[in-house]
Amino acid sequence: MKHLTALILAGTTAVFATAAAAETNIRVAMQLEPPNLDPTSGAAQAVDSVVYSNIFEGLTRFMSDGSVVPGLAESWEIAADGLTYTFKLRPGVMFHDGTTMDAEDVKFSLDRARAEDSTNAQKALFASIADVTVVDPLTVQLTLSAPNGAMLFNLAWGDAVIVAPESIADIATKPIGTGAFTFTNWVQGDRIEIARNPNYWGTPAAMETATFRFISDPTAAFAAVMAEDVDVFVGFPAPENLPQFEADPRFQVLVGNTEGETILAMNNARAPFDNKLVRQAVAHAIDRQAIIDGAMYGIGTPIGTHFAPHNPDYVDLTGLSNFDPEKSKALLAEAGFADGFTTTLKLPPPSYARRGGEIIAAQLRAVGIQTEIENQEWAQWLETTFKGKDFGLTIVSHTEPMDIGIYANPDYYFGYNNPDLQAMMTTLTSTTDPAARSEMWKQAQTVIAEDFVNAYLFELAVPTVAKAGIEGLWLNQPTAAIDLTGVTWL
Repeated sequence: MKHLTALILAGTTAVFATAAAAETNIRVAMQLEPPNLDPTSGAAQAVDSVVYSNIFEGLTRFMSDGSVVPGLAESWEIAADGLTYTFKLRPGVMFHDGTTMDAEDVKFSLDRARAEDSTNAQKALFASIADVTVVDPLTVQLTLSAPNGAMLFNLAWGDAVIVAPESIADIATKPIGTGAFTFTNWVQGDRIEIARNPNYWGTPAAMETATFRFISDPTAAFAAVMAEDVDVFVGFPAPENLPQFEADPRFQVLVGNTEGETILAMNNARAPFDNKLVRQAVAHAIDRQAIIDGAMYGIGTPIGTHFAPHNPDYVDLTGLSNFDPEKSKALLAEAGFADGFTTTLKLPPPSYARRGGEIIAAQLRAVGIQTEIENQEWAQWLETTFKGKDFGLTIVSHTEPMDIGIYANPDYYFGYNNPDLQAMMTTLTSTTDPAARSEMWKQAQTVIAEDFVNAYLFELAVPTVAKAGIEGLWLNQPTAAIDLTGVTWL
């Protein structure tokens, strides 16, 4: 009541002042705080959510529909043999510190990403680059060791953004890019603030300032949106509240696609998950729809392999791992675990993991698999589960686009080692014919589904709740980004 009284006493002047301020500022909430602000050295989705396009840019970039368009490269030529890419850079591009972005910066960035000691989470994107040559300040040439039909796509990832050598020492906390916004402040545990770049090479952002707030608790997220303490919440973590927002004229609700294959990952390099029969038993113990309904309130598309259902090359393989508890028990007995076993289930903070984990634990318990649940913060999950590979089971959504290639990396956290698949993915990389690439995508999906590498749950949807007067937000997320460069208030 005190809050309501204060609003009334404030009068119409304050209301108009707030409206005027809102036209040049936007407050965006997200569930997870990034561990750092360097998209070129970490695997956390939250980093790209803040910095992709807003602060950092690459030679190419993704649009909201998933298309790849020119970024810092205004054009390019590809040699007939597919081994040489010559990029013409945009003139007059400056980093936020006032220095010029040129071909030397491109060479530095790509050489750093593909270096032997690189900590880039997607280093494999650059594996086919044999050499980066500066032709002149606005021309850079990439020489490949073999043709790569996905090179322009790969260069659009947040892991491939262009950075300046002199900014690397502080890039994790004071990012300096070429984007439409400059970094201004980070109050850890609370917010990150960015401001319009007055020297941007492209169309200036409509927003003068933007604030990213981090609200992990679903109840607090609901309260913040309802009280209009934030203007947008991307990846709203309480989907059960969406109907309430849809019925409220103050808000708009956008539910779009992501590239997020949500999986129950199994440690293939550790017993008992090094046994295909056990992995198959786990897969058949899982009721996908119950997880989607219980954890996501019906938002999400069931998947049977590591590929986005909205992709034209997707193969529906859900039938291979249909919910069948009796078959699961029989497979466990065949594998020597008639009495079941106990394993760990490590859960990072997102609602899909925490809520879904409780449901999955109950489903596994029903077939004799006991799980010791450990809730982890992102930094802990990244360090001990993802990097340290200290887990039996874990739940995570892989939001990188077209990332089935991770199954060709035996050192990846779920430890799957299949030389035949590795050879297939190597061939795919060097194949440029669209029909042949399509067929290999489909073959790869089938291989990992039939090997039951992981239990494939659902493609993560991204619900966004925003005030009714906001336009230009991405509906879909072809990459993990909250791109504010085209956002306006009506």
